[in-house]
Amino acid sequence: MALCGASAYGAVPVYAKLAFLNSVPALETVLARTLAIIFALGGAAYLFKQSFKIPRAAWKGFGLQVVATAAVSLCYMASVQFIPVPLSVIIFYTFPIMILLAAPLAEGHAPSWQRFGVAGLAFFGLAIAIGPRFESLDIRGILLAVAAAVGCATQFFAGRFAAKHIEAAPYASMVHIAILPIVVLALWYFASTDMVVLNQDQVGPNGVLSVTVVSVAYVFGFFLHMSALRAAPASVVAPYFNMEPIIVTALAMFVLGETLSTNQLIGSLVMVIALLAGGVLERKQET
Repeated sequence: MALCGASAYGAVPVYAKLAFLNSVPALETVLARTLAIIFALGGAAYLFKQSFKIPRAAWKGFGLQVVATAAVSLCYMASVQFIPVPLSVIIFYTFPIMILLAAPLAEGHAPSWQRFGVAGLAFFGLAIAIGPRFESLDIRGILLAVAAAVGCATQFFAGRFAAKHIEAAPYASMVHIAILPIVVLALWYFASTDMVVLNQDQVGPNGVLSVTVVSVAYVFGFFLHMSALRAAPASVVAPYFNMEPIIVTALAMFVLGETLSTNQLIGSLVMVIALLAGGVLERKQET
């Protein structure tokens, strides 16, 4: 489920960027996918007679999930408007390292020096990826991608906590019902009250198709993400999401014609090595 969810997520930033290139603001794409998950998973939960009630024991996890999902939805999607998709993904994928560091704290013991070493290696890779021409990059895109990474790391822990008490489909729909006012307010404030995506003459079929792909991919990705967290802890599930940047990079090259520079390739390789080392470390600690 984690691998399939990560693969589905991989289409989201690429087609969000393609939608933006076809005149659809990122926040409109966020609104579309938010509505899609509310109706798709909410409808499925209703048909299968699953409870929409959030148990008291899950309130804390649900609240954290709402904040984290809002951060990922708004920040990750917006970051691709300011920096290339592959670079946004590189920064976003510091979240498995954040999880690696935070997991022991959530379990009640201090992180080991090996974890700090893995985290240091990952951030070294990130520094290489951003490169010496930091001033040539849009700081807004970088900060948005970092905020999205923090939100995503929080999603894993909150999802694992709440997944013990409620099914994935109603939980996902309720989370997105909660963030819907935030998305609408952000769209109204930063974009416009006139929905560009509804104007066929302005966006064309490619824009509408791109928003549709984002919405469908996000529905499947989020459902499988939360379902995986019902079966395993965040620190076990997170490494499987290393599939996402591979899918994103491949799609960005094929769909958008975007490629990574030499320093971004080297930095990405260092980060992948760090993530693999983190997975090996987690496996040893389990055994």
